[in-house]
Amino acid sequence: MNDDYGNNMNYSGTLFVHRVLFVLTKRKISKGGRIMRRLFTSESVTEGHPDKLCDYISDSVLDAYFEKDPYSRVACETVAGKGQILVTGEITSNAEVDIEKIVRNAIKEVGFDNSETDIDYRTCKVLLNISKQSADIALGVDKSLENKEGAKEESEGAGDQGMMFGFATDETEDYMPMPIYLAHKLAKRLTQVRKEKIIDYIRPDGKVQVTVEYEKDKPSRIDTIVVSTQHNSDIDMDKLKSDIKEYVIKPIVPAELLDDETKYYINPTGRFVIGGPLGDSGLTGRKIIVDTYGGYSRHGGGAFSGKDPTKVDRSAAYMARFIAKNIVANGLAKKCEIQLSYAIGIAQPISIYVDTFGTGTIPDGEIVKKIRKTFKLTPRGIIESLDLRRPIYKNTTNYGHFGKKDLPWEQLIKLN
Repeated sequence: MNDDYGNNMNYSGTLFVHRVLFVLTKRKISKGGRIMRRLFTSESVTEGHPDKLCDYISDSVLDAYFEKDPYSRVACETVAGKGQILVTGEITSNAEVDIEKIVRNAIKEVGFDNSETDIDYRTCKVLLNISKQSADIALGVDKSLENKEGAKEESEGAGDQGMMFGFATDETEDYMPMPIYLAHKLAKRLTQVRKEKIIDYIRPDGKVQVTVEYEKDKPSRIDTIVVSTQHNSDIDMDKLKSDIKEYVIKPIVPAELLDDETKYYINPTGRFVIGGPLGDSGLTGRKIIVDTYGGYSRHGGGAFSGKDPTKVDRSAAYMARFIAKNIVANGLAKKCEIQLSYAIGIAQPISIYVDTFGTGTIPDGEIVKKIRKTFKLTPRGIIESLDLRRPIYKNTTNYGHFGKKDLPWEQLIKLN
């Protein structure tokens, strides 16, 4: 089925909702009725957003365990609201970790120190509700179904069922879609100007949204930029808007993408003093579209933060991005989406799917053969290939899990 813009709408359930969100919000049509303009929007948030604060706490706990025991099993969830932090989940480890200390330090690193406007790392209440990993889950992870059926090669099973997506495009130098690429850079810059006191009156909570105009599937200009930042109560809004344009937007967005029709909405409500967990509750795993491709590509539904790499929700999504990026970087396609699916307790993926959207230089089926030949796709194979049993996860939490050159799944290799 096609929509009235001629786009394929053969979508399955919620996997595709984010793909069409904000797409074609405006259009310009020629006399012949052909679409001349498409708009796509992605958002990012700062590390002081309440959901991202929870992600950061969860990943900080994971890193603390991995520093002492790289074979720790961690599934750590955080809830934040109104001066309280709850850390819950399942952790099995030989390490002893002061979780409350980790929580308070993470809040301090983000910059929250005022209980009247957001949360104070010194005085907030920290609640812990931690148990060990379920023995039923451990049974499938410790030894795969293949081993139980006589396979000679030892392997762990997947820690859960599910499907994971990876994506890459040649739109940007980081092989990320332009809308999320710019949104992340703006959100990171918003934090930078706060921490370096370039703008000394803003607080940790903030959100950014970027709408990119596409012509013939290529980014051509920026249509709209939205920035909402928490700030001190006594600040003049005209000054805030001027400073955000000068010190946040101007250094990040290429001037050639901006024009007289670009729209700027900076703190459009007019006031944003109460923020963080005081303004809204936070929860680990609630920013999965921010974490991945900004809605430009599909998402399997699983969150990342707080999970050790035996959870394929996280590790297989990293591997799928690694594969997709290298397919594009090696010139096999200009755009590529990968799906891997797993069943709990089974080592090998149930399926591998490739879509190059008609941009491939070889058939998609041939790319699947290359994937099977080149990449190790069992949980153990992924962990070993990407060296995931180490404390690297705090570095993934904010401004996207993809597109950061220092992460192992962002490295480029030669495909034969």
